[in-house]
Amino acid sequence: MIKRKGARSTKEIPAEILQQLNAGQIETVNLVEWLAVDQKLLLENLLKNNDRTAYLETILAKIDQLKKQTVNTINEAIGTTLFQLATENNDRSFLAIMSNHNADLVRCWATYTIGKNEHLNIADSLQQIQPFAADKHFGVREIAWMAVRQKIAANLPESIRILTSWTSNHDENIRRFTTESTRPRGVWCEHIEPLKRNPGLSLPILEPLRSDSAKYVQDSVGNWLNDASKSQPEFVQELCRKWEVESNTPATRYIVKKALRTLNK
Repeated sequence: MIKRKGARSTKEIPAEILQQLNAGQIETVNLVEWLAVDQKLLLENLLKNNDRTAYLETILAKIDQLKKQTVNTINEAIGTTLFQLATENNDRSFLAIMSNHNADLVRCWATYTIGKNEHLNIADSLQQIQPFAADKHFGVREIAWMAVRQKIAANLPESIRILTSWTSNHDENIRRFTTESTRPRGVWCEHIEPLKRNPGLSLPILEPLRSDSAKYVQDSVGNWLNDASKSQPEFVQELCRKWEVESNTPATRYIVKKALRTLNK
């Protein structure tokens, strides 16, 4: 099977590819395609194909109520409302369909069935989100940490304890989740104030990854520390000096450079 290359701009996406994306028949292969998908149309097709059209009106109304409609806010609104409707109708089979769907954006919606489930404690939430953290698609992996970030922040000590055990996982995507989900400032999400004040709380996660072999993980660790440097610069400088002495590897040097980029400007 020939791997499809994504378009460099929305205008360059072939009509038949966009149609297949909106029908949920194929995955997006880059950010351009991910942003180009009409989530309302994808939702309509998903519900039609699975005899759940009764859900459509309620979800579209939720989207219309959004103050700001972006890919992420629409994504969350659809995922959250689908979870509510499926729960009200005891429709567990549909939640399973979403979790294993061909379309990456549908799997993104499925992450909110975990993040918004108040009956799941943090341990169960993290256990259930892990397959999405390891998803082969970049978009699903990003939405996975966003979906449970509030729960992580609300249960920080236990979350750090659980995520620390993930730092030795063979899957770099799961290792990367540990730092990306706990970044003090994060991206497109609320800050985690305790980690802005005391980034040392996350040392059990950071230390095992200081010389990780995967650039994907190195970037996340560096970004985590760069976040921390904006509120606790001395902590980051001291930790980077320590790592340079104790772990003089190319990976650590790369992380340190990324961590200090704001302070070194």
